[in-house]
Amino acid sequence: MKPRAPLTICYPFTGDIVGGSHFSTLGLIESLDRDRFRPLIVPQRSDGAIASFFREHGLEVEPGLAGAELAYDTRVGLWQYLRTLADLPAQIALIHRLSVDIVHTNDGRTHATWALAARLAGARLLWHHRGDPKAAGLRLIAPLLANRVVAVSQFARPAEGLWSAGSRTEVVHSPFDTAIEEDRVAARADLVAELGCSAQTWLVGYMGAFVARKRPFLFIDAVVELVCQHPARPIAALMFGEDYDGKTERALVTYARRRGVSHVVRFMGFRRNGPHWLAGCDLLMVPAFGEPFGRTLIEAMLVGTPIVATASGGNVEALRDGTLGTLVPPDNAVALANACHRLRSTPQQAASVAQRAAADARSRFGIERHASRIMAIYTEMLDETRSRPVSDSSRATT
Repeated sequence: MKPRAPLTICYPFTGDIVGGSHFSTLGLIESLDRDRFRPLIVPQRSDGAIASFFREHGLEVEPGLAGAELAYDTRVGLWQYLRTLADLPAQIALIHRLSVDIVHTNDGRTHATWALAARLAGARLLWHHRGDPKAAGLRLIAPLLANRVVAVSQFARPAEGLWSAGSRTEVVHSPFDTAIEEDRVAARADLVAELGCSAQTWLVGYMGAFVARKRPFLFIDAVVELVCQHPARPIAALMFGEDYDGKTERALVTYARRRGVSHVVRFMGFRRNGPHWLAGCDLLMVPAFGEPFGRTLIEAMLVGTPIVATASGGNVEALRDGTLGTLVPPDNAVALANACHRLRSTPQQAASVAQRAAADARSRFGIERHASRIMAIYTEMLDETRSRPVSDSSRATT
């Protein structure tokens, strides 16, 4: 019998900002069985950051389809969506030319710009939802166009209802390199040397894009509370990340100065090898609200950095209701500061919890586990002889 040709899986991306969804997609693709699946990356810009990111890892990248580009971290309105329809002919032609079996979309902008093209071209659509469960696309478009939906957390899955993709959804946690190891002492020494501070300085980290959902201004508010409560203790509040609008970082610098903590808050920029810098921090503060499943939080777990996070979104699921880190009410700077102080005051307990968190993360979030389930979903989507609806709302790959 002639061997069956590998299924062609197309991963399109709209925009040109490399983020968590691209790292997760890379982890998946690098673990795919190439005898069964052929991955193709289709960026919007042929010579952009996303194309370069995947090429650097030796992956096949198709020439970009320059079309309507939607703004990052902004809701897609009706007018913006209608603008993308002009790109349909080129998208459909590409899907036909490459004999694509499945289009796997990985973020809100890409769902909006590729979902209809996938279905009109006769391909199957896997809608990988990494955002707000109340997002208009998930509520209104996914039930019509998505063959299957994968949510990154129970928080992110769509609500059940008469018009819902809930019955076609399951939770598959994002993949992480659970084998990563960082020398926390050496990483901390690197930060102390770079900052030129005392080794006794308490290094409190924030890592993520400077967008409203991640609450970077709230981080500064919490630092103000820490400084006010403990003025004699040296603190360095390290903000790893960048803005995408060219103005938010400047606003944060101004805000820190106005609040009197510009001598404490340090803007570290975007950095590769995030786990190394997370390992160097004495604590990671995650003030985000409605974050479906933050990569930074999981990476901090894996390298053994204690965590204080808001009890919101996927944070609760990742930290197992606060047993693997400290959870506090959302949008509460005082609560964040108090929790940070408690961790600093009980270092042995904090280290014990962080060790349990690392072990738990290694057991739940491995790349192989994620890839195995996604490959099974691909096969199910293309298998015309089987019918396997996912209707158990409690099912998750944990």
